Amino acid sequence: MPCLLAGQETDTDLYSTENGYVKFVSDAPLELISAESQFLRGLVDPDKKTFAFKLDVKSLKGFNSPLQQEHFYENYMETDKFPSATFSGKIIEALDPGISDWQTIRAKGTIDIHGVTQERIIKCQIRFKGNEMEVKSDFTVLLADHNITIPKLVFQKIAEEIKVEINATLVQQEGT
Repeated sequence: MPCLLAGQETDTDLYSTENGYVKFVSDAPLELISAESQFLRGLVDPDKKTFAFKLDVKSLKGFNSPLQQEHFYENYMETDKFPSATFSGKIIEALDPGISDWQTIRAKGTIDIHGVTQERIIKCQIRFKGNEMEVKSDFTVLLADHNITIPKLVFQKIAEEIKVEINATLVQQEGT
C-alpha cells in the first residue's frame, strides 16, 4: 500500500488497519452474487485529512461457486494483471477526533479498479472511540467505468452496477 508519509517524521497520529471489511453485491435479474473480505488495508491522517486504502482482490470470498470465483478473478478482474483495488485522496470536511458521535464526511480521491483510475467523491461515516477510528461507507461502482466487460452469454447474471460496503476500525499509531 502506498504510504502517505514515506520517510517523513510527523507529530500527528495516523490511524491504520490491516483487517477492514469489504462486501460487494451484484444484483442482476437472474443471479445475486456477493463476496466479502476481511483484509482491507488502510491509513488515515486526520490532521492532514489524507487517506489510502488497498484491497487484494483475491481476498474476496463467498461466491455462489468455486467456478464463479475463478471466473471473477481470471475473466472479469484479471487479477494476474490487476491484483489490487485502491482508493486514496483527501477528506473534504473537517474531522474532529474530540467528537465521539458519527461524523459524515466526503472522501475525494482516485479509485483504481481493474487498472482504470477514476476520480470519485464517496460519502463516509466516521466515529472516534478512544484510540480507534471507525469508518463506514456504501457506494456503487459501474463496471463500464473500469473497463470490466460482461459477455453477452452471462449479461443477465452480472449487474452493471456493483454495490460496495466498507466497515473498518483503524487503530491510532502513536509516535508515527
